[in-house]
Amino acid sequence: MDLISQTISFVKSSLKNAESGHDWWHIERVWKNARLIAQSENVNLVVVELAALLHDIADSKFHDGDEEIGPETAGKFLRSIGVEAETITHVQQIIRHMSFKASFGERLFSSKEMEVVQDADRLDAIGAIGIARAFTYGGYKNRELYDPGMPPNLDMTREQYKHNAAPTINHFYEKLLLLKDKMNTPAGRKIAASRHQFMLTYLEQFYAEWNGEV
Repeated sequence: MDLISQTISFVKSSLKNAESGHDWWHIERVWKNARLIAQSENVNLVVVELAALLHDIADSKFHDGDEEIGPETAGKFLRSIGVEAETITHVQQIIRHMSFKASFGERLFSSKEMEVVQDADRLDAIGAIGIARAFTYGGYKNRELYDPGMPPNLDMTREQYKHNAAPTINHFYEKLLLLKDKMNTPAGRKIAASRHQFMLTYLEQFYAEWNGEV
């Protein structure tokens, strides 16, 4: 079994009981997006694929906020299948620094490979699937759909974002609608544009239905 196949098998097994917005199907979509974007970029495809497949192997929000468990889990697995140390370190750095919350404050790590995987992950957070994932996670955390009396917080700190429990609609303004302008690659920006517009159309319909206008 080759390196990527071994990694796929490990991820599928590890995430078999994961919350459905962060399960194997999310990983597969990000992996496919990453390979698509990488076609137009000069990157190490092995690093891109491994990082895409392992980026949510132990998401901190499901592990009491532990932001090192993901990189550590990925590193342990990659060492077990004989991946070279330089590749492992690069994959771990991508996992450690690619999340939206990592964008709060100073940028501590960057590479072309991370830009590709980051775009791929962000694409799965917007558009039709992004909307579905947002409400799935909101339901998982028992959050309100919407509260007209609770406006979005557009000036959060990293810690406030990590512990935010606002209604799901607020999440559109606090993260999802910001992602289009945070894309790193031309391919990512192109795909993000149509998904962003879909979210705007969805919100128009949501508010119209909420207010009994349609």
